[in-house]
Amino acid sequence: MTRYLPPSMHTWINPLSIALSIALILLVAWLLRLLMRRLLARLGRHYTLPGPIELAIRRLFNFIIGSVALVVILDRLNVDAKVLWTAFTGFAAVGAVAFFAAWSVLSNIFCTFLIFTTRPFRLGDQIELLENGEKPGLKGRVHDINLIYTTLHEIGGPAEGTLMQIPNSLFFQRGLRRWRHGDNAQDAIEGDG
Repeated sequence: MTRYLPPSMHTWINPLSIALSIALILLVAWLLRLLMRRLLARLGRHYTLPGPIELAIRRLFNFIIGSVALVVILDRLNVDAKVLWTAFTGFAAVGAVAFFAAWSVLSNIFCTFLIFTTRPFRLGDQIELLENGEKPGLKGRVHDINLIYTTLHEIGGPAEGTLMQIPNSLFFQRGLRRWRHGDNAQDAIEGDG
């Protein structure tokens, strides 16, 4: 193709092709982000995911798409693969240390995602988190669910009427009783006795 162009244009061919390929990479990354945003919005409506969870997932996908686009652009600019691998492993090591340092928080965030997808309880339900099969546990009406805690409006016990925050990971470590919103939970409790 270069034989049909004047010699003065030959020096522009390689930089122009690199610039066009980078523009194409950025366009594909932008289209993928747009597609993921729409897909997540659809999933969020279908599974009634809360805004913070949907936002966190969208940010994760944006980070992954941006990182892949950056690596492909750097490869197109002939950056040595050894340099990319060294940088990646260094960042991965730091990320792994940060991950283990924040394990408790990440565990609660993951459990929040599980609560919204498996739906062991919902807002307004009355629940009891059991200590074991014999002893009664924490009991209340679900007031709020956020990324770290589920807030219960306590029912019974010495602090009745107060708000109690329970880490979301605790719901996957203990047994749970649930009375759906709208059921008369007190009648269900008295009927058991």
